[in-house]
Amino acid sequence: MSAESTPTEPEVMEPTFWRKNGWSARVIKYEDDDGWAVEIRKQGIAEPVLISPWVMGRDKKNPKPFDAPAFATFVKTASEVLDRSARQRDQAMTRKLSIAWEGRWYEVRLELVADEYDPHALLLAIDNAGATVAKHRVSTNFKFSRDVANEWVREGFPEP
Repeated sequence: MSAESTPTEPEVMEPTFWRKNGWSARVIKYEDDDGWAVEIRKQGIAEPVLISPWVMGRDKKNPKPFDAPAFATFVKTASEVLDRSARQRDQAMTRKLSIAWEGRWYEVRLELVADEYDPHALLLAIDNAGATVAKHRVSTNFKFSRDVANEWVREGFPEP
């Protein structure tokens, strides 16, 4: 039994629609001119991950049919878009400061936890060896600043 919550849909390889390994690509009419575009979707995500221009066929009227290399390129590009988006989201959800105290460096982090029913944040201290030395749950409106982080480290990481 698969660990995925949604079973993968069957593969389809038609001239203007491909579906394979949880990804689908469909040729659509490009609304801004007389050309064509490809809409790339990932199973389980409501919106298209990527929309990209697509070429005309030999008749200069209809879209060129898909082939395996084109599909693979679109999937690779769409995967990179998702990865970049996830990294940006993670960076927006984490604030970091480096604090030196008593000859040791600590990275103090405030990580927002976007829970629909219980949003909160985690205040963490990580030493220069990469070990978590303190971790406390705080409210999402916790005032995180260099002064607060310095005081927290100097006081021995008490619960805020």
